[in-house]
Amino acid sequence: MTNKRLTSYTLPYYLWVMLFVIAPLILLLIQSFKNFNGNFTISNYINFFDSWTYIRMTLNSLWIAAIVTAVTLLISYPMAYFLTRLKNRQFWLLLVILPTWVNLLLKTYAFIGLFAQNGSVNNFLAFIGLGRQQLLFTNTSFILVAAYIQIPFMIMPIFNALIDLNPSLVNAARDLGASPWQTLRRVVFPLTWGGVRSGIQAVFIPTLSLFMITRLIGGNKVITLGTAVEEHFLVTQNWGMGSTIGIVLIIAMALTMYVTRDRKKRGDR
Repeated sequence: MTNKRLTSYTLPYYLWVMLFVIAPLILLLIQSFKNFNGNFTISNYINFFDSWTYIRMTLNSLWIAAIVTAVTLLISYPMAYFLTRLKNRQFWLLLVILPTWVNLLLKTYAFIGLFAQNGSVNNFLAFIGLGRQQLLFTNTSFILVAAYIQIPFMIMPIFNALIDLNPSLVNAARDLGASPWQTLRRVVFPLTWGGVRSGIQAVFIPTLSLFMITRLIGGNKVITLGTAVEEHFLVTQNWGMGSTIGIVLIIAMALTMYVTRDRKKRGDR
């Protein structure tokens, strides 16, 4: 009887996964083995791994995603730690995640207005005597905007991990003579690594496939696999090559999940 109830409860979940996860992946995989004429071929994969342009694009995507993740982590961990010490921490956390309710395209256009030649940032730089700078269409501007957008997704798991941390462990470290830095490095951070790991996954993986922010903020100077997929599907109409790059992205995401997985065995917990 219990097994029948479990089956009835999990059946919609399995159907959802089959229809909206597994089936699209299968279609994408099949499309990656087709050429312009719809004939079966492996030339797409040969062209991808034989082209230095695609290899460099892949390395560039991984490098940019790693930088965005690192910048986001450096900002988010101290901020999450500070939020847990506030009296009305849930309210302040709400203010941090509030920007996620705003459409991504609207936030991107807001940054275009800020970084434009006559934007607020350049007006301030001109006011203090530094002169107007080329802020848009640079790697720096893209990394800053991407990090700003991804910060809430890094803060949330870290914040939850810090909330779940047993305060007696921190107090015990201090009673044993550990300095605040030693307590943070040897007690707090290792015990909240699960939240950090989840934050890295939530930031690194989506950053790999960004294309809209790359176009609007980075221009043609920031080329990633996400922009390549967009180019092949919408401009060149080479769906086979676009699907091949999509498969490579999925493999990169799966490897990221594997590298950042929880390595503890059940018996060790």
